[in-house]
Amino acid sequence: MRIAIDHRTRYRFTAPQARIVQMLRLTPCDTRDQTVVSWMVGVDCDARLRDATDGLGNAVTMLYAEGPIEEIDITVTGEVLTVDSSGVVHGSVEPLPPMLYLRTTARTTLGNDLPAFAAESMTGAGDPLDRLHRLNAAFHVRFPCVPDAPDTGLTAAEAFARGRATSRDAAQMFIAAARGFEVPARYVSGYRIDSSAQSAPHAWAEAHVEGLGWVGFDPATGLSPDDGYVRIAVGLDALGAASIAGTRIGAGDEELDVALRVSEE
Repeated sequence: MRIAIDHRTRYRFTAPQARIVQMLRLTPCDTRDQTVVSWMVGVDCDARLRDATDGLGNAVTMLYAEGPIEEIDITVTGEVLTVDSSGVVHGSVEPLPPMLYLRTTARTTLGNDLPAFAAESMTGAGDPLDRLHRLNAAFHVRFPCVPDAPDTGLTAAEAFARGRATSRDAAQMFIAAARGFEVPARYVSGYRIDSSAQSAPHAWAEAHVEGLGWVGFDPATGLSPDDGYVRIAVGLDALGAASIAGTRIGAGDEELDVALRVSEE
């Protein structure tokens, strides 16, 4: 599938900013399952952009802008060719061992209710892959409407207890539950073709299965990612794979506006 992406993020500040430094995880990497045909990251003010690779193998762009800055637009446009691999990730850059992704973070704490839910969802399952598919399907049944929305800041346990979730929350719940059963799991940010309104990139999870490698699971659908997905960045949780993260020097508040279109060409 040929997927076109047009993603704009606009920050407005109530007071001019003296300096902005941001890490942009907005660029996909080539794998055997996706090929980047064209990709451009742009900014509407005088800024230095420096491409690099982080410790997890993600392509990142460092943005440095000197003020005074009252607003800044970051735009991403590109096209990616994808193939359906039944969720199995082939040819990704993996600088670290899978065991790293057993590490629990503040955002992926299990709490009191998630372990019992996960154990019940896996009842009667056969091999490890079957258990993970059952867990993924159970989250989709529990949270049938999971929109792409800005980060709520909730932990996996808090989102589960609340009873409603975004795709980010659902991915973190799956990760926390999988790690509770000693399965390495990680957060994935990217894009998905979806007819509904999108106000943020999509999120899903990957778990490491012996003999297969990394396999994607999307609690938003209860299925594995197909060729309608573009994989951008991985992390231990939503914070570690955030599309834009950084700091600013200046007083006042900021307003965020996101416009996103993902379509098949």
